[in-house]
Amino acid sequence: MISLGSTQNISDIMQKVKGESSFWINKNNLTKQRFVWQDDFYCVSIGVPQLVGIRKYIQNQEGHHAIVKWEDELDELIRENQMEIMKG
Repeated sequence: MISLGSTQNISDIMQKVKGESSFWINKNNLTKQRFVWQDDFYCVSIGVPQLVGIRKYIQNQEGHHAIVKWEDELDELIRENQMEIMKG
């Protein structure tokens, strides 16, 4: 979960997050192979009332995804919210 300032945009933030984290992962040899992020990412805005629930989801994410594959969860979110994947 990221809070953006008025002059920030999600593409720039994600580029920095992915770049810095992959550099750190590879520098510390945390994976057997060179770590790289996928090209795309998922972003949605939320309101203050959703903060507590989303924080709990993030804290339990590892256990949750041991049961529900993240790909299936993403597909369900896209269907439920009538979204489409945009590349560019």
